[in-house]
Amino acid sequence: MNILYGIQGTGNGHITRARAMAKAFAKSDVKVDYFFSGRPANKYFDMSDFNDYRTREGFTFAIENGSVNKLATLKNVRVGQFVHDVKQLDLSGYDLVINDFEPISAWAAKMAKVPCIGISHQASFLSNKVPSQGANLTTRLGLKLFAPASCYLGVHWFPYHQNIIPPFIEPVKSWQQDNFIENKVLVYLPFEEPQKIIEMLKHFPEFEFYCYHPQLNNRTINQHIHLRAPCRIGFLNDLVSASGAIGNAGFELSSEALRYGKKLLLKPLSGQFEQASNAFTLVKAGLATSMSCLNVDIVDDWLSVNSKQAINFPSDPSPLTDWIARGTLDVKSLSDSLWKNVQLPNFA
Repeated sequence: MNILYGIQGTGNGHITRARAMAKAFAKSDVKVDYFFSGRPANKYFDMSDFNDYRTREGFTFAIENGSVNKLATLKNVRVGQFVHDVKQLDLSGYDLVINDFEPISAWAAKMAKVPCIGISHQASFLSNKVPSQGANLTTRLGLKLFAPASCYLGVHWFPYHQNIIPPFIEPVKSWQQDNFIENKVLVYLPFEEPQKIIEMLKHFPEFEFYCYHPQLNNRTINQHIHLRAPCRIGFLNDLVSASGAIGNAGFELSSEALRYGKKLLLKPLSGQFEQASNAFTLVKAGLATSMSCLNVDIVDDWLSVNSKQAINFPSDPSPLTDWIARGTLDVKSLSDSLWKNVQLPNFA
């Protein structure tokens, strides 16, 4: 079987999920090529698992001061280039397209009538059983139009619907449930201005903050704020050794924090219904605290919160890659098998 795997590149969460899948596919007889869009080609990092991957421009959000600028986003849309990229993507040698909310490969598959499996967190919101903030029929239609598929698998923390599977979280050898540094906090707020983040964190000199951001280089300021450039291995090591994480409400960081028993403080990206929905769900479940802006008082209160019990989300996506290779597309049996050993909190 030959597969093209299209991945949304605007955030690192899609890439993290695809990286776990790529490692599983590498152990199989399936041949997979990887296709990314959503950020400049020179802005991808730690991509060795994807071999000779390809990139295109695609679509992305314009972010200003931690909010989606809808007008600027629309101005940046290059419809002509998008149509050209769809037409130029030759799928004649592929049996299947897997799509993680990447529009070019999704539309190329639709036009070429190649089967396409959409696997993404966004796909979970196609079910009205999933808690959401701002999602409606128009939103769900928009999700389908953005990245159409012939079969959808949503990825979520709870099995709200039979088409939803749990996240796969790669194991970190150094992690142990009760072995972390109490005053260490990971910070990942890539859509916020770095100086505003620093101004917020400087009020807490008794804590060590490890702050990852695409605009930063490695250095330490104020003796307790450790700035870090993007680095997948360093990020994971700092996460598992910290007591908690402060981040936007993206799905993947929250999933990793839940898997490793970290308390969460979330600042959803304003104007982005998915992040608002993520924060709403986790706060309602007692698994996170949320703030609408960078707020020193909320951070102060959150720092005294205890760490959480780890949720044993699966680490090996081989059952999913095997299911894809078999081509049976029996979604319910796949979902049941993936959730059966996950021990969710009683309130979920």
